[in-house]
Amino acid sequence: MDAQRIVVVDLRIPFARLVLFFVKVALAAIPAAIILGIIAMVLSALIAALAGGNLDFMMRKWTL
Repeated sequence: MDAQRIVVVDLRIPFARLVLFFVKVALAAIPAAIILGIIAMVLSALIAALAGGNLDFMMRKWTL
């Protein structure tokens, strides 16, 4: 059986449903950002622990 190609020409979505969808996406992004922040915090703490807790080399001022 041959594959059939389909081209979408028009997509009609009511404005209110589109707004509701984007509100849901925005609300779902908040817990996702919190979870990613926690993961980043744990990873940075792990790197700091493996570096011996001495990260002064990251704090020094660079002069030109």
